[in-house]
Amino acid sequence: MSRSRARARRKAGLGTPAVIVPPALIGVAFLLLPTIALLVRTPWGDLGRIYRHQQVWTAVRISVESSLEATAASLVLGVPLAWMLARLRVPGMGLARAIVTIPLVLPPVIGGVALFSALGRHGLLGKPIDGLLGHPLPFTYPAIVVAQTFVAMPFLVITVEGAFRTADRGVEEAAATLGASRGRIFSRVTLPLILPSIVAGSVLCWARALGEFGATLLFGGNTPGRTQTLPTAVLTVFNDNPADAPALSLPLMMIALVVLGVMRDKWIRPVAAS
Repeated sequence: MSRSRARARRKAGLGTPAVIVPPALIGVAFLLLPTIALLVRTPWGDLGRIYRHQQVWTAVRISVESSLEATAASLVLGVPLAWMLARLRVPGMGLARAIVTIPLVLPPVIGGVALFSALGRHGLLGKPIDGLLGHPLPFTYPAIVVAQTFVAMPFLVITVEGAFRTADRGVEEAAATLGASRGRIFSRVTLPLILPSIVAGSVLCWARALGEFGATLLFGGNTPGRTQTLPTAVLTVFNDNPADAPALSLPLMMIALVVLGVMRDKWIRPVAAS
């Protein structure tokens, strides 16, 4: 079916314009070249020494744990927020949607400054947080989770909001006619309907939190063994020994490949089938 459709397009003059091919190939090469260069420049023979002496596994552990906690927090807060943005028809929803997208367009470093202004010792909520925790929030492990949640949660909210908008409302209405409560409909009908989108949004959220750099560096710090994540560890190694930095980038690259594998049904197969 697809072959006959392609032949029909060619006969109708709907093939690929020649002028598009060169810039498209240049674009692919531009995106691929840094990855190839990273692999070429990686000191493969020194990986054991680098991983043994650069505390990379401690940084990996902190990165994975904090990003998973940030994803969990984003699920708890983001799924209800996505439902409100998709289903509520009240004044102010447009403004709320704009607020959700702020971390997407805000430079991560500015996000760290904003978190400092809000939650730092002299921030808007600094004193109550200091009194609750017994110490300032910045430059602690919880600060890393807060920073990652701030920058990553919008990816989950936007993905899940779209799913709530396109979900089959007829199934929910049928459950309501059978006497199910609103809470039961949400938990037993709506959430299962959009579960694939929740999984996809969670993966995107986790990947963004795992790779976060600017906000975590400013708000969480970069203390080895305590608040140093893998991205900030790469910066430290790059400043001291640039030749070793590509080796520390490999774990994040492998994680990126895993994310692409998980998301292939959402990103790759629909395009191939169109």
